Amino acid sequence: MSIFSTFIRVSPSVNTALEVLKDTQTKLTNAERQMSSGLRVQTVKDNATYWRISTLTHTDIGAISSVQNALGLAASTVSTASTGVGSAIDVVTEIRTKLVGAYESSVDKTKLNDEISQLKQQLRSIGESATFNGVNWIVLQDGADPAAPHEVPGSLIRGSNGTIRIGMLNYAGVTSTTGPISSLDARYLIDDQSGGTGGYGVLTSTAFAVEAGAAKNYVLLNSRNGDTSGQVEIALEANTTQGAVVDMVNTVTAMLSQLKTIGSAFGSLESRINLQTEFAKDLSDSLTSGVGKLVDADMEQQSSKVLALQTQQQLGLQSLSIANASYKTLTQLFQNF
Repeated sequence: MSIFSTFIRVSPSVNTALEVLKDTQTKLTNAERQMSSGLRVQTVKDNATYWRISTLTHTDIGAISSVQNALGLAASTVSTASTGVGSAIDVVTEIRTKLVGAYESSVDKTKLNDEISQLKQQLRSIGESATFNGVNWIVLQDGADPAAPHEVPGSLIRGSNGTIRIGMLNYAGVTSTTGPISSLDARYLIDDQSGGTGGYGVLTSTAFAVEAGAAKNYVLLNSRNGDTSGQVEIALEANTTQGAVVDMVNTVTAMLSQLKTIGSAFGSLESRINLQTEFAKDLSDSLTSGVGKLVDADMEQQSSKVLALQTQQQLGLQSLSIANASYKTLTQLFQNF
């Protein structure tokens, strides 16, 4: 039973004391609730407009957090691919150096070829190892569309009508051409797709030899699952002619140029992801701060308010006690008449 329920038929002074005490108790309960939750707008009845804004904003903050997680995953995937391309450039450069060395007629070309064979195996290893979370952006496998760009979530965009869409960052590689596959279509390191000819992989495409005017369809690596008929994997033999070496060097030089273009594309995407990640973090902080200004309680102010209301409550209880005692005394006096 509350302290208010015992006073049913009371004097005006007791009624006044009760109303003051009730009002103080209501304010104290509200102040203590704000202290415990840290919010001055906790439910829709506190402030419908601010509550709606804060609810929508918290939803956006949650979505931005998911975008940040996706960006982190994408950053690791792109970084792995970029590292793979960078390592491949170093190895292909070394292969070209070995081929240039074969210009000298007194050089043992078979020994040079042993070194080149090891370097080619390293290229295959680099391509297959550049995988993060099961995703490899530099080796084209069955089931992937070589013409489709790799996309990752990059931003949360809320339209003026309240709809939300996710902005995407994409890696389209280099500019592809229409018609027959050309060197510009090679945006992978290796193309191992079945049914193809390896044309979408720099190391497996014959387009570089064709465009360099080589006498043979030279490639650095054969596609594991593609049609490699008519292709010649770059290698040296004791009787390899100087003209063939020139063709190989020109082909590898063209491959290096394309690899650097791909590396540049990955580098640009890495920079965009890093910038977008920083922006998403700043945006989340800004939204959190903005909604906090609308709904967060001033803890210092609320603490002072709770102390003041507790004091008022004690004074109210004393006033009620005095008013009640006076009422009882008067009642006893009138009972004697």
